[in-house]
Amino acid sequence: MTSFLSSPLSRRSVLIGGAALLGTAGLSACSPSGASSSGSKTLNVAYFGTQQAADATAKVAEPFIKANPGVTVKFNGINGTDWNDFFTKVLTQIAAGNPPDIVSVATEGVQLFAQKKLAHPLDDYVKRDKDQLAPYFKDVHPSLVEAMMYQGNLYELPTDFNAGNMYFNTSLLQKSGLQLPSSSWTMDDFHTVATSLKSNSGAIPFDWVVRLWGSWTSFMYANGGNLVTEGKYDGGDWLWSQFYANDPAAAGRGGGWKWGAPTANSDAVVESLDYMVELANSGLSAKPDVGGGSTLQGLFASNKIGMSIGGGFWAGGLHNAGMPNGSFDVQFFPKWKVQRHLFGTGGYGIFESSKNKDLAWEFLKSLVDPAAIGVLTAGNSTTPARRSMMTADRYASTGPKNWQVFYDTLDKLPNTAPIPAPPYYNAMANALNQRTTQAMSSGNAKSALDGLQQDLETAAASVGS
Repeated sequence: MTSFLSSPLSRRSVLIGGAALLGTAGLSACSPSGASSSGSKTLNVAYFGTQQAADATAKVAEPFIKANPGVTVKFNGINGTDWNDFFTKVLTQIAAGNPPDIVSVATEGVQLFAQKKLAHPLDDYVKRDKDQLAPYFKDVHPSLVEAMMYQGNLYELPTDFNAGNMYFNTSLLQKSGLQLPSSSWTMDDFHTVATSLKSNSGAIPFDWVVRLWGSWTSFMYANGGNLVTEGKYDGGDWLWSQFYANDPAAAGRGGGWKWGAPTANSDAVVESLDYMVELANSGLSAKPDVGGGSTLQGLFASNKIGMSIGGGFWAGGLHNAGMPNGSFDVQFFPKWKVQRHLFGTGGYGIFESSKNKDLAWEFLKSLVDPAAIGVLTAGNSTTPARRSMMTADRYASTGPKNWQVFYDTLDKLPNTAPIPAPPYYNAMANALNQRTTQAMSSGNAKSALDGLQQDLETAAASVGS
C-alpha cells in the first residue's frame, strides 16, 4: 500500500501529537521487561519513507523514552517507490549484516518477513499481556489483526489501514449534473458516471496507477477474482477466543491468509483487466503509470481527474495538495458481482535477530496507544486501526464529508479482504506491474495474464508456496 506510514507529517502536527502523548498514561508508560532503567538500550527502527519523514515520526517514541531512561529509539528512513522497493532495500541491509530491531511493515511484507524467519512472532508476548491489550483488540476490527498473521502466529499489532474506496472530485461531479453515488452503486452506475464526467474538457473521468493495492485489482476483487487461491491457515484460536469471543466479525477467522495456487488468468481476472483496457480505449480512463498515487493526487487537486481509487490516506494527501474540505468526497467501491473491497494494514514487527526483543515489544505496545496512533496518523495521512478514533472531529479540517466509509468498509462489507501478499510478494508485485503495462499497451489482457500466471507459478515454486 503506497503512502501509509510513509507520508511526511508536518512538524507542527507531530509536535502537537508528541505533546499529547507526554501527558497520557497507558501502554506507553510501562517499563520494559529485561531492560535496566539505568542501562543504555538502543532500538533501531527501519521506516518506509524519507529520513525527514522518519525523523518526524520518531516523535512518537518520546513518551516511551521519557518513561524508560537510558533507552534510545532511532528511526532510519528507507525510501522507495512502493513497498516492494522498501522490502528489497531492507533485505539488502540485512544481508550486509546490519539488521534493524524493528521494521514498519504493511500487509505486503508480513508473510515475506515471516516466511524468511526474519520476524519474531508476538504470540507469547500478547498472551502474557492479554489484560493490558484487551482494550486495544476490542477497538480493532478482526480482519486487520488476521492480516498480520502467518501460519497461526501473530507478527504485528495493526496501527492503521487503508481500503480501496472511490474518491470523487465534487466540482467535476456538479459540473456534470451528478451527486455522490449511493453506497449500493454498481458497475453500471460507475460507467454512467464516467461517461458523464467525460463532458468536462481537459479532465479524465477515471484514473489509476499500476500496483497491487487499489489498482485494477479493486475491480478484480469486485468481480469475484483474485491472483491466487484464497485459504486460511490453521491456528489463532487462542487470540480469537481471548479477544473476540462475542464478535460476529471474528467468525471463521484463522491463523492468517493462506495464498495458494496462482489464478492470474482465470475468467474473472481476465474480464477485470479487459474492462480496464476498454475504459482506456473509450477515453474514460488514462493509460496508467507504475508507482504510487502522489501524481494522481496532484492531478485530482487540479481538477484533472473525476474519480480515482484511494484509501483514508487520500484525505490528508488531497488536503495537503490544496483541496479544501468539501471539494472531494468518497464512497464505497461499486458492486460488480460482489461489492468486495481490498485493504492493506500497517504496523511494526520485531526482527528475530534483535538482541532487544523484550524492549522492542514494550515499544510496540506503546505504538498502539490511541495517542501514539494519533501521531502516526496525523493529518489523516492514513486511517487509524482503532475504531474509536474515527470521529467527525478527525476529518473536520480535511474532509471528506462521507468519512464513515473508511471503517464501514470493514464493518458493513464483511467480505472485504487484504490484498494478496504471499511470501513472494516482491516477485508478484513486479510481475503484475510488467504484465499490466503489457496488457494496456497491447490491448490483449488474456495474453498478458497468461504470462502473469507463469510468473506467479515460478515465484510460488521458489518459496515452496
